[in-house]
Amino acid sequence: MFDLKVINAVLTEMEEERGIPRAKMIEAIEQSLATAYKKEFGKRGQIVTAHFDLATGNVNFNQIKIVVDESMLRAEPKDEGLESEDEGTEVDADGIKKVRFDEEKHIMIDVARMIKKDVILGEELIFPLEPKDDFGRIAAQTAKQVIVQKIREAEKESALAEFGQKSGDIVVGHVQRFERGNLYVDLGRVTAIMPYDEQIPGERYKPGERIRAILLAVEETSRGIFLKLSRSHPDFLAGLFAIEAPELQTGAIEVKAVAREAGARSKIAVYANEQHIDPVGSMV
Repeated sequence: MFDLKVINAVLTEMEEERGIPRAKMIEAIEQSLATAYKKEFGKRGQIVTAHFDLATGNVNFNQIKIVVDESMLRAEPKDEGLESEDEGTEVDADGIKKVRFDEEKHIMIDVARMIKKDVILGEELIFPLEPKDDFGRIAAQTAKQVIVQKIREAEKESALAEFGQKSGDIVVGHVQRFERGNLYVDLGRVTAIMPYDEQIPGERYKPGERIRAILLAVEETSRGIFLKLSRSHPDFLAGLFAIEAPELQTGAIEVKAVAREAGARSKIAVYANEQHIDPVGSMV
């Protein structure tokens, strides 16, 4: 069913180049396979899990059933032919959640004790499902689509973890390409965009060129993480001074205001928190 060499190569690449843990990717593959199996062969209400053995390529499917007793079940409608609008849980007067019994996802405790003597309420019992030789092209395609989706989600989480708290920081990257006025910058695991109006007039950029910019915004979108860069923003100038001037890093001097015409002229107002320091001289 799987080309193990290809899968191992993809997992290694995602872990080394994008920082996505191998275990997380295997979990995504197992979730996608369980989804595909349930779609093809499962029943409504079933909780299906999959275990993917990366060494052999074998996949084992299991059904999970939760152990319940009468106190955990909601009352059935008086009219057996009438379906309740809410087939999930309900809360009784004591605030206890009750569920409607579903033989595909629940098992009564007296029955469960025939399988496992020391079983407790709420415990999940695992039942192997029959392997299907005709798992099929459709199921494989479904699994592939979910895997791609999980990869994107993992990439988004990885990018958020790295850049989510860096808004306002100076970042370093390499020019990737220039498209429709926007400059695309490779920051390692993710590509950031510097819109035309955030660029310095007259500057020219070459692919592969090292570039510094301020990270203006980190936004989640339906297509992933959007990182907005700027070299024309006043805070970019203040950020550069903060890197080069030790007094700014220690707090001996602080920037009060920045006035800037990007690419033409700039003014920066600084204040010394220590009497013996010349703020202007330190900045020069």
